[in-house]
Amino acid sequence: MEYNKLGNSEILVSKICLGTMTFGEQNTEKDAHEQLDYALTQGINFIDTAELYAVPSTAQNQGLTEKYIGTWLAKSRKRKEIILASKVAGPSPNLTYLRTNMKFNKAQIHEALEGSMKRLQTDYLDLYQLHWPERNTNFFGKLGFKYSSSDPWVDNFEEVVGILNDLVKDGKIRHYGISNETPWGMMRHIHESSKSNRSKVVSIQNPYSLLNRSFEVGLAEMAIRENVGLLAYSPMAFGLLSGKYHKKEDKPSDRINQFKQLSRYNGERSFEATSAYLEIANDAGISLAQMSLAFVNSRPFLTSNIIGATTMAQLKENIESINVNLDDEILQKIDVIHSKYSNPAP
Repeated sequence: MEYNKLGNSEILVSKICLGTMTFGEQNTEKDAHEQLDYALTQGINFIDTAELYAVPSTAQNQGLTEKYIGTWLAKSRKRKEIILASKVAGPSPNLTYLRTNMKFNKAQIHEALEGSMKRLQTDYLDLYQLHWPERNTNFFGKLGFKYSSSDPWVDNFEEVVGILNDLVKDGKIRHYGISNETPWGMMRHIHESSKSNRSKVVSIQNPYSLLNRSFEVGLAEMAIRENVGLLAYSPMAFGLLSGKYHKKEDKPSDRINQFKQLSRYNGERSFEATSAYLEIANDAGISLAQMSLAFVNSRPFLTSNIIGATTMAQLKENIESINVNLDDEILQKIDVIHSKYSNPAP
């Protein structure tokens, strides 16, 4: 396993991070514990979750992911061996079962953090992330920025950063990060967290894969120059980049088939682009899954690649991608396809 520093902190995190959003929906508690046990034997020390998970989130499964990790921590007694990250959900009219009037204010952030720590059976988090922006902007597949003069949001970056900084001072969290952010949002966090020796934002968790390289526009340079590392999510595009849908090896229980409402990666151009990438992988004699993950692993702005799996076979293949190096010829072929199918799954 390889390790990178988490932003400007002294924390070393594994370049492969275990994503857990399937725990509590597609994976049982037993499955979750098996994945966690195996990940640690492979050198993974970075575990990512969120108060919202499992996904797709419902009133019935919300919080189950953290609970399963918590029972594993209590059983394994390996809290000090892992870097544990979670997230506070941003405002959404569909998440009233989480909290009412959701905002990034002191009361809401504290309530969310205390709930996460209780479920996780820990008294601190190594990384606490804002799951998505509070303001109206483009994320979760939205392209373009639609501004309205009647937008009720009032700039509160200074307040939010101050709340997170106080949590660091109190020992509840070690560092904070952002997620699903734009270049403007990252800039504001960097600016506000640089004031008065506050705890600086250390990471940004955004989508990044062969089907979505939008991070390279604006955010990649900022990540490198400001030392705010990318935690890449959905590097397998909900499993589309495994190639199983193209090889007719998919099952009704697979993510894209089971959850039609999660339509981000099942568009026609995504399937066409994946077909082209599959041809490159076949010619190179490697699996499309490992080529897809190895590509993400190779990016200079990457801190950690968040993988997810519903079976142990998938987990093992995904982790082994750390040992796959793509030569210049393969990377050039990938860029040719990217030029033809630019970000088909934003």
